[in-house]
Amino acid sequence: MRVICFISALIFMCSGHAQKDTQLIQDEIDQQVWGPFKKAFENLDGVALNSIYAEEVLRVTPNGIDTDNDFKSKNLARFKVNKAEGITIALDFWFDNRHTNLHTSYEVGFYRIGFTSKEGETKFSYGQFHIVIKKIDGRWKITQDWDTTEINGDPITESNFAKKQPLRF
Repeated sequence: MRVICFISALIFMCSGHAQKDTQLIQDEIDQQVWGPFKKAFENLDGVALNSIYAEEVLRVTPNGIDTDNDFKSKNLARFKVNKAEGITIALDFWFDNRHTNLHTSYEVGFYRIGFTSKEGETKFSYGQFHIVIKKIDGRWKITQDWDTTEINGDPITESNFAKKQPLRF
């Protein structure tokens, strides 16, 4: 019986240690990826946004699959147009779940993007993302980016997003 108690205690302690390590890694990802991602997006800084991605990225949207990093040039062009039109952007998101080890993190969540015109009118876009982040040369980089505006054919709306509070960085 003592052996069983000892083994149970050891497993419990190790799982707590693993959770602490996972949280430290996710904090590092937040500092290297998510904080800068939000800042770059809201500052309409395509160069900074693109730098958060790896050299080779699988990007999947409702418009198709991009394995040639075309999305990076589209980020630059889109932000240039937004700036020229006086549009400001607010990005909010939260994680539904995160699975992380020492070298890879798979992160799923919901986002809301507010587009405010120079006249002050705001329109919102909602979606879900699935992101794979890998540690490359000591830095966390996005290697796969999939997002959608529908789940099972139903549009993602404010009510989906309102299930949790947005993260603050």
